[in-house]
Amino acid sequence: MHSEDTGRVLAVCVVHAEVEVPGRVGKTAIDKRPMPDRVAVAALGLDGDHVCDTKNHGGPHQAVYAYADADAQRWAAELDRELPAGWFGENLRISGIAVSDAVLGARWSIGDTLLEVSAPRVPCATFQHWADEDRWVKRFTLRSDTGSYLRVLTEGTIGAGDEVTVVHVPEHGVTVRDLFTGTDLDKLELLLREEPSISDDVRMQIERHTRRHANAQRAEQQRADDLATGMQR
Repeated sequence: MHSEDTGRVLAVCVVHAEVEVPGRVGKTAIDKRPMPDRVAVAALGLDGDHVCDTKNHGGPHQAVYAYADADAQRWAAELDRELPAGWFGENLRISGIAVSDAVLGARWSIGDTLLEVSAPRVPCATFQHWADEDRWVKRFTLRSDTGSYLRVLTEGTIGAGDEVTVVHVPEHGVTVRDLFTGTDLDKLELLLREEPSISDDVRMQIERHTRRHANAQRAEQQRADDLATGMQR
């Protein structure tokens, strides 16, 4: 087993308090803090955790959210502020694994649980309000260190210090970052063909990337046509 196949849970975080946010959502459960003891993990997430915006968050495909400590420390240095475990709204702060480059459908054994990588985190206005950083959503999007949502295949408990062991990686190799950026349509088509675990939300995300590429191609063709027409005059 390679070193990149194992990591460690630095903190397990659940909701500390709901935070008021502007707009229709009203409240967010993004304020998560580390728990001192082991935390039970069920199909819809961690004991003591919840989401407020159930229309856009939560459910079995977003049961647990993991973020890499290396990515958090990079942001902390850039923003010149402490970003403690839970600041990204993550349930698991993890070291030793490139979480945003995990392969979709990969399975992680943590404690006595088994989790499966299911999707990237998509930043939203609520995250912008919480971060209180200029152009935060755009910056987070451009960096593409999104972290990974996980579905729960085997329920159990997780505690700080638990080893994270990658026990299965699908051969298609399409990563969370690949899906989030959507720059390579061939990879997205491969994901549709080869990964049976993807959710309807992921399929919709792929459809949006496909439309974006098609619109860009049409715009490029229009510019070429306009240039050719101008040269002929």
